[in-house]
Amino acid sequence: PYHAWQRGLNEHTNGLVRQYCPKSRRFDEISPDELMRIEELLNNRPRKVLEFLTPIEVFNQLSEGGLNVALHN
Repeated sequence: PYHAWQRGLNEHTNGLVRQYCPKSRRFDEISPDELMRIEELLNNRPRKVLEFLTPIEVFNQLSEGGLNVALHN
């Protein structure tokens, strides 16, 4: 998809990130520690699409169910 309206999940996630990093702020000015803090906040934020579970809760449920996932650091 080439239009913003065709990438709903991507655009929604961008909106969530922008709550912590407004458009006036350049991403190359954000420290790695601050990025990790934003990541933690977003991964622990309940989502309607996940029936108000957090992404980390869903990940843990799927992991406990035997899902093989490659993690990258």
